[in-house]
Amino acid sequence: MLEVRTPVHDDLIDHLVRTTPLQRGEAARIVLDVLAYFDETTEEFVRRRHRELQSRGNNNPQIFERILSELPHRAVAPPELSLRQLRRIVYG
Repeated sequence: MLEVRTPVHDDLIDHLVRTTPLQRGEAARIVLDVLAYFDETTEEFVRRRHRELQSRGNNNPQIFERILSELPHRAVAPPELSLRQLRRIVYG
């Protein structure tokens, strides 16, 4: 497992250990997961969500509508994308 080694992250990990029932390793993993989530590009997010929703049996019209509704709520909202742009991201 990767270890978070910056003072800012150590402080956050210490806070999580103090304020939750998490052990230090669990807290470090959560911090890394959250950072990776917010580091995801718009294209990576669209592809990941398309795969996830498709694996749950949704069809493309449902999937693309759902992704369009989710994009504005990202931590850093990307510019508005059209259905065509979403399809292009997923299928090239």
